[in-house]
Amino acid sequence: MSRHPIAASLTLGAVFLAAVAVTGCGDSASSSATNTATNVRDRDGKTATPTDQSNTSADVELVARIRKALVADDSLSTNAKNVKIVTEKGGVTLRGPVNDAREREAVVRVAKQAAGSRNVMDQLDVATP
Repeated sequence: MSRHPIAASLTLGAVFLAAVAVTGCGDSASSSATNTATNVRDRDGKTATPTDQSNTSADVELVARIRKALVADDSLSTNAKNVKIVTEKGGVTLRGPVNDAREREAVVRVAKQAAGSRNVMDQLDVATP
């Protein structure tokens, strides 16, 4: 047993963080539709981003209903469950990567069920194989 258990714990934690940083994590790291590069596109202010999210109770509840349904769907990847959902005045914008067309359709369907079919803007990116 180490004489310095805190130092040993900190060292072990640093090794773990370094391993995660080097290898990445989750299926988003292996997807060609990761949204890191597209964040540059979002800086021009022409597209809805999470900072545009309305704080009205109706919009916050709408996002929560959509997110809850996505997370509950075991057929969806982590990418699909973590798409950006931005609502304003009942309108929903979906952004971010999904793994395939089936996931895109499933995410859009969930949003349309919650917000109405005319109130959903699909800006999802499908990974290329």
